[in-house]
Amino acid sequence: MTIEERAEKAVMLKNSGGYNCSQAVTAVLADQTGLPEEQLKQISAGFCAGMGTMEATCGALIGAGMAAGMKTKGQGTLRYTRQMITEFKKRCGAVTCKDLKSMVDGKPLCPCEECVRNAVLVYGDIMGL
Repeated sequence: MTIEERAEKAVMLKNSGGYNCSQAVTAVLADQTGLPEEQLKQISAGFCAGMGTMEATCGALIGAGMAAGMKTKGQGTLRYTRQMITEFKKRCGAVTCKDLKSMVDGKPLCPCEECVRNAVLVYGDIMGL
């Protein structure tokens, strides 16, 4: 599956109502982690709506960071997550849920679907997938 196909699948999972933003991202990157999708869904369950509804860091971006940590076995992960944060901010305009959901011309700066899509694509770019 290409990174673009993974990104679209993540959006589909998010829109299904059965996955939050973080869960959708970790689900499509499960093969990168060595963990089963269901376990990743449980681990990432609390990271929706900006870190457990606190409107902080976007859950989709957190999910990508989790996958990077598993793929790298924690070695050099900070460098990769820093790069992902920088690229995500370029694409989405912000990294916190509160700012991403702020209204610009009657629409959110970056809707959840776009955050999910961009988190997967950024992961792919940074992690060489």
